[in-house]
Amino acid sequence: MEYVYAALLLHSAGQKVEEASLSKVLHAAGVKTDEAKVKALVASLEGVNIDEAVAKNVVAAAAAPAAAPAAAAAEGKKEAKSKQEEEKSEEEAASGLAALFG
Repeated sequence: MEYVYAALLLHSAGQKVEEASLSKVLHAAGVKTDEAKVKALVASLEGVNIDEAVAKNVVAAAAAPAAAPAAAAAEGKKEAKSKQEEEKSEEEAASGLAALFG
């Protein structure tokens, strides 16, 4: 998570998320860096609109508590769903976070 936080910090400061700057932020925070992870994160963020991805995930997170009562009511119906439908729902839920990484 430290790598993602460092990338978000750089982005919010108006800096480019590059390997060197990401490594410097991590080093300054006392995190022992793994260059492979740094390279992977920078590569996965290439072409990603970070502001848009963060905004989309903030909206999804804010909606989650409001959806809790509906989720409890749907629990009884969940058993009737097929395994394929459940996997599809899980993939859709994970896609918001995946957008942040690529």
